[in-house]
Amino acid sequence: MKPVLRTSSHLPRYLTGTLPTGSSLPGTRCQRRVSGWLNTSERHPTFIRRLQTQSNSPESAEPGAEKPGPGIPPPLRGIRILDLTRVLAGPTATMLLADLGADVIKVEEVSRGDDTRAWYPPSAPLPVNKADLPPRSAHLPPESAYFLAVNRNKRSITVNFKHPSGLEILRKLVKTSDVLVENFVAGKLEKMGLGWEQCKEINPRLVYASITGYGQSGPYREAAGYDVIIEAEAGLMHITGEAGGQPCKVGVAATDIATGLYAHGAIMAGLLSRQQTGKGVWIDCNLFETQIAGLANIASNYLIAGQEASRHGTAHPSIVPYQVFPCGGGGFLMIGAGNNKQFGILAEKILDRRDLVTDERFSTNEARVTNRAELVGVITEVLLKRDREYWLERFHGLG
Repeated sequence: MKPVLRTSSHLPRYLTGTLPTGSSLPGTRCQRRVSGWLNTSERHPTFIRRLQTQSNSPESAEPGAEKPGPGIPPPLRGIRILDLTRVLAGPTATMLLADLGADVIKVEEVSRGDDTRAWYPPSAPLPVNKADLPPRSAHLPPESAYFLAVNRNKRSITVNFKHPSGLEILRKLVKTSDVLVENFVAGKLEKMGLGWEQCKEINPRLVYASITGYGQSGPYREAAGYDVIIEAEAGLMHITGEAGGQPCKVGVAATDIATGLYAHGAIMAGLLSRQQTGKGVWIDCNLFETQIAGLANIASNYLIAGQEASRHGTAHPSIVPYQVFPCGGGGFLMIGAGNNKQFGILAEKILDRRDLVTDERFSTNEARVTNRAELVGVITEVLLKRDREYWLERFHGLG
């Protein structure tokens, strides 16, 4: 089985950097080519700071606009993240840490790397002339936009987890890392000798974050987690879609992304905890509980009032008006009036219907929810008289 560790030569051709030394073990091969947006000397400045630097350029500054100040020093500079994740939830978390200056080493599967590398089209464009590609990369396929969206600012290697020398490489990285993030099925890394308890023996200060589908315990602990399945099981699809229609998935993998955000926040808290205690922590983050938490007021409605949620299309179950409306000429507008003041502005200054404010059917939000169909009909009738551009101009500066 060789090589155990090798260059991720299927990485972006335009991204280079340097891999830490000390990885040469018998039966391994390591090249000094890695991924990241910037070269080694510039790799740590945060994404925000780079944007601010760009916005300070004379070409991007608006006349008379106040120039933003310099960004803060990268808060996670000097923190090393061992990233054993793939696809979306885990890579989102580690990318955010990388944006804050952490040194993220992404470990990928030997033969194909992260699954999302092959999720194209679309993909990053390749040079027209193949001679412009590095010789070791010329035979490789393009890289997907999906992969590039959540893996910036990272360095990358491939390691054979099934080879003893590969596991030894990972143990060395555990010893020198501040954080380990993994999204294997619960118990899988433990069987390889890389579970929380084993890694804690190697590095007692390690913050160990596990991202799974259903958590470390329970009947589904060994089940793989997929965003769209969790959306269905945890209720998101039940409340998404047109009234009377089929359940719909959200247009982006919202559960995966939310889980990555929760994991990112928990890791930051884990690092702060380590400052106080000197000890690492184990973070258990999973898609199912994340999506349950993400139901927010919908879940609260059921727990407090026993009110079962339903699908409302673009409308809101507790606020009216709060939905997409058609305009003349075939366009659409999303209108949301979250309180009586906003509804008054909509009725008086935009729709020229002052009578709606004093009408008892619509004078409070509770009344508007009760008489939803009547109010939506009135607003729709008015909006259909003019095209979208006219109404956008009426809205300008008022909401």
